[in-house]
Amino acid sequence: MLCETLCHSAVSYMGGRHAAPCHLCPVQPKTILNKHKRPDHWFWTRYTAYPYLGCQHGCEFCYCREEKYYPYEDVNDFAHVIKVKENGPLLLRRALSRAPVDLIGVGDYQPAERKFELSRRMLEICHELGFPVFVLERSPLVLRDLDLLWAIGERATALVAFSIISTPDSPHHARVRQMERLAPPVEKRFEAMEQIAEAGIPVGTCMMPTLPILCDDDTNLENVVRWTADHGGRFVLVGGLTLADQQRAYFFTVLRERFPDLLSAYQARYPEGSYGPSRGRWRNVALRIRELCERYGISDRIPRPIIPGDKRVLNKRIAERLANQVYDMELNDEPGYRVWAYRKAAWAIEELEQDVGLIYRTMGLKGLESIRDVGPKLGREIKEFMTIEA
Repeated sequence: MLCETLCHSAVSYMGGRHAAPCHLCPVQPKTILNKHKRPDHWFWTRYTAYPYLGCQHGCEFCYCREEKYYPYEDVNDFAHVIKVKENGPLLLRRALSRAPVDLIGVGDYQPAERKFELSRRMLEICHELGFPVFVLERSPLVLRDLDLLWAIGERATALVAFSIISTPDSPHHARVRQMERLAPPVEKRFEAMEQIAEAGIPVGTCMMPTLPILCDDDTNLENVVRWTADHGGRFVLVGGLTLADQQRAYFFTVLRERFPDLLSAYQARYPEGSYGPSRGRWRNVALRIRELCERYGISDRIPRPIIPGDKRVLNKRIAERLANQVYDMELNDEPGYRVWAYRKAAWAIEELEQDVGLIYRTMGLKGLESIRDVGPKLGREIKEFMTIEA
């Protein structure tokens, strides 16, 4: 099937800039729903399904250029060759009709969505089948589907997060915007956040990736948290820049050609063989974000949504508490073996088929201690969590 070549005019929401010619290539994949072994401990999604491959926004730092996410021969095609999964809604309906209800990450509001409306059709299916959704977005185009998000939230749960790593009043914002290429202006994202918050839908900021030097200064960190709180956001999640395989080579080429003054600093922070920021640098930023979130009355974690009718709500609440303990321990730089003990316990409770409350009522503390990867100490903590949840 031939690709359609377009030159998207972006005057309305991209500050008067125009995108380069873009090839929209219809494809017919065999599957669209990614089923994860367990929910992740950042967004709480169990499933993900996205209608496009490649992104017209073309942010230079996007991890989606990595080989495992982007199976194109030429990494430079990322922003200019967009594969459109035309049968995505049909595939999603088939897959979700056979899947247990749980949170699904959906939605991709790059310019191609204006033409194909696949994200909206996929949201309609989630609503019809009663699946809660999480949308992570860089575009205010998501407001077009506010009616659907509200309806999903009334029946199940809808969460929205905007990817924002800098604010207009931050020292290096102009350079960050250059790296974001055709992503809509940050002001538009915050305006959209405010409208979503006014509709009663939980919304916040994913400050990912926090670019070294450009985004991790104290002024910008506080600005992002303050702007989020001022626009109705309930949380700010922070994460560092990751660089792997072809995305690493691509990003360093961008620095070499367009930001040469940053090259040596990034090479020092990301030596060959590294993937993400050093543990110490990440902790410093994350601790500062936590402090700022507390000051502005919001959270540095996304509260896990409740799924109506879920018979294992207590299990999931306890798994959430254990996962948050893991995050706290990482911020406190506690020994790795302790962190992993709590992480494995969270996974064990998550995967437990029986209701943990029933186990405790019928077998007492010994029953909790007998759960795989729990043991006596964590068994006692889980008992305390259950008392709090009750």
